[in-house]
Amino acid sequence: MQNIVIAKAYRFVPPRFSPFWARLLQWYLPMYLRQTFGVTSWEFPGAERLVSSLKSGSGVLLASNHCRPCDPMVLGLLAREVARPFHVMASWHLFMQSRLQSFLLPRIGVFSVYREGLDREALKCATRVLSEGRFPLVVFPEGFVTRNNDRLLNLMDGIGFLARSAAKRRAASLPPGRVVAHPVFIRYFFEGRLEKTVAPVLREIEARLSWQPQPHLPLRERVVNAGLALLALKEIEHLGASQPGGAKERLPRLLDHLLEPLEQEWTGGHREPDTMARVKRLRTAILPDMVHGGISEEESARRWRQLADLYLAQQLHCYSGDYLAGDPSPERLLEMVERFEEDLTDTARPHPPIHAVITVGEAVEAVPGTDRGPEGDPLVNELRCRLEVMLEQSKTRRRARPLTP
Repeated sequence: MQNIVIAKAYRFVPPRFSPFWARLLQWYLPMYLRQTFGVTSWEFPGAERLVSSLKSGSGVLLASNHCRPCDPMVLGLLAREVARPFHVMASWHLFMQSRLQSFLLPRIGVFSVYREGLDREALKCATRVLSEGRFPLVVFPEGFVTRNNDRLLNLMDGIGFLARSAAKRRAASLPPGRVVAHPVFIRYFFEGRLEKTVAPVLREIEARLSWQPQPHLPLRERVVNAGLALLALKEIEHLGASQPGGAKERLPRLLDHLLEPLEQEWTGGHREPDTMARVKRLRTAILPDMVHGGISEEESARRWRQLADLYLAQQLHCYSGDYLAGDPSPERLLEMVERFEEDLTDTARPHPPIHAVITVGEAVEAVPGTDRGPEGDPLVNELRCRLEVMLEQSKTRRRARPLTP
């Protein structure tokens, strides 16, 4: 389980932007992306739209999909392209990973947000950044890394409230200005030889399952078999036996088995409409006593097991059950293998060469007073609609180039 839940008292980490550290890390960024994530090339269709908004003096919110851990760094390339540093709202747990990371993140414009509760300080900071208009603000409204480049998960409504709050403040300033939101879609294309690249990972996964290596099978069948075996192991662990049916039916069944008992205990049976909202509500209920102390070691261990179940629920939420149906793209197969490896080991090795296409959509103005209605938040709905269109359009950006040997 990755260390995404911190049982410590939360303290807001503000940005402490340093031009020196920002320039140094932007110089190092291309090398870091190549070595750590296998991203070897990139392009920025629509970047002129962002440049236009910046030149107009607007406060700019960049709302991006979040399919890979390297997305914030890839958007750092966009910042280099438009010659304007970005500020980024990021989960507090990222500041708790190492002293170096906790030192560097604020100095390149990253500030914390507490996902397990209401974070007024983060909201104030984000509103200020947008209303001042000096730095574009990056948010990932899906809320976590999805490992789904061909699927957009639910967007959090909070970004609509944030943008309108900043727009209201900006409209009251002298001179008055506006706040706009640009949807940004990041598409990754694998440009190598897929079977050769993923074969070592699949061999290791099959060895973990005590299987003989399966190179005689078609790649898609080999990946699907590994996924079904891993699902069956989790069903045996939590349900007592492997379940009938396909993955599309079995995944929701296991999810509900994990979440419903916790909801009965912690939220009086209340069930949020979205899986990640269910997970967040439960974490918010379970964590406070662990942070403030006063519970026994036995109770603390029980709650850590519950948090592990919530982590598993988040992992399961990222699997759609039919992502490899039909004739899946090389990227879908690669994503699935990377996800298996990450779920088993908490890390996924890089698989170059990967080409990133960072598309900036047309600006959507945040209008004060247009609050959430029966159909949801209007700004968030518009951003989602545009991101869905950009998702489909981005598929046509694959480059025609010879495969690497």
